[in-house]
Amino acid sequence: MKTFVSKTILAFCLALCLEGYKAQSTLFKAKNPYYSHTSENILKVSNSEWKKILKPELYQVAREGATETAFTGKYYEFDEKGTYYCAVCGNSLFISTSKFATTCGWPSFYQPIHKNSVKYRKDTSYHMERTEVRCGRCDSHLGHVFDDGPKPTGKRFCMNSICLEFVPDKK
Repeated sequence: MKTFVSKTILAFCLALCLEGYKAQSTLFKAKNPYYSHTSENILKVSNSEWKKILKPELYQVAREGATETAFTGKYYEFDEKGTYYCAVCGNSLFISTSKFATTCGWPSFYQPIHKNSVKYRKDTSYHMERTEVRCGRCDSHLGHVFDDGPKPTGKRFCMNSICLEFVPDKK
């Protein structure tokens, strides 16, 4: 009985690991040598190099600053416990406990996981003044931050789902 339970648990864990790998690998055209959940080094990679590695949809949003269509992202109405990472480089960005329900059409968080997980840049495109949110490690466009979020920060980090990779908490 003990051996059966151990094998069942091992098979389940292996399936979860493979599923996570499968999900991650769908983001890339080629193996991404810069992707890591543990490395904190700042990346200086040219867009021409990223274009060789990333799928066109991810490249367009993350490297060219496009925005996915509202209400279509896979994490918009997603409610599982875990961590959100940068889909381009694997940098940790947000934990699920900082995610909140919103009607803006994109997954929203009230704070990043670490102060330097993200960085900010003034965005004056489309005749508006906004604050763009970029990955603190690879400088990819993630979305924008607004001052209409919930307590405790009052911020709404409005992110593009395509730029995020979710890893569930271990049970």
